[in-house]
Amino acid sequence: MEGVAQFNVAGVPFPCETWYKVIGDLESNAVPLIIVHGGPGACHEYLLPLTDLASSMPLIFYDQIGNGHSTHLPDKAGDEVFWSPDLFIEELQNLIRHLRLTERPISVYGHSWGGMFTAQWAARPAATNLHRFIIASSLASMDVWRIGITSLRKQLPRDVQEVLDRAEETLDFESPEYEAAVEVFYKKHLSLARPWPAKEVQAALDWFAKDPTTYGTMYGPSELYVSGSLREWTCIPELRGIKAATLLLNGAQDEAQDVAMQPFFDNIEKVKWVTLDNAAHFAHIDQREKYMRLLQTFLLS
Repeated sequence: MEGVAQFNVAGVPFPCETWYKVIGDLESNAVPLIIVHGGPGACHEYLLPLTDLASSMPLIFYDQIGNGHSTHLPDKAGDEVFWSPDLFIEELQNLIRHLRLTERPISVYGHSWGGMFTAQWAARPAATNLHRFIIASSLASMDVWRIGITSLRKQLPRDVQEVLDRAEETLDFESPEYEAAVEVFYKKHLSLARPWPAKEVQAALDWFAKDPTTYGTMYGPSELYVSGSLREWTCIPELRGIKAATLLLNGAQDEAQDVAMQPFFDNIEKVKWVTLDNAAHFAHIDQREKYMRLLQTFLLS
């Protein structure tokens, strides 16, 4: 089942729409899983391998505002006040209301950026019906994220590092040299699946290219340079508010290094953490079978 949830946003003179897709029966007694994509702007397609879980529970995929099949707002490019985590927290809560899920247990899976703002949402009173929570390949603050990224960057070939440094000095992120250097990093830390890029990786990259409004405004020109509105972001002070049992997942070669995930483990009361070998940021592709088994066991426990 596909549909749209109307979403009224301050500063937009018309109702926006959040596109969603439900796989399975929301009327069943099984606890539904809401799947929240990263980016910002990567859209739901790259997480479709999670349909492997559909025999056990209803799944809800959606595209966040500004992206995919939901309302695009290119006029808001560069508006750092508008594109805030709170906007996406309100959108998630609006979708939960639209699907009439406020009064029953739900589980939420947030990948990367999706894990960032859902961690803030999960710590708030609106999330009292959160049954199980999964934070996948995410970060608790930009400060800890930078530590991990800087460490990985220093392991790249010297000539690649020089291209990255030069681009940041000149703020020229459009050159073929820069794109090639970034791809070296992505092949090591985005996904280890070969041939490169896996179709899921390509789907995410295509959406960034089609409409860079949210990613460009909130994050920056690439994963290696944080210049957007999230540059000082943190959710660490809020994490003790998360009461749901939580599973942390990342890959050993993930750009979301352990240092970026550690504050989740240190501050969430009921938490378990699994790091998958031979997996990077798209660990759900690199180690699909093992990944889905971990999710299923946790969500049904």
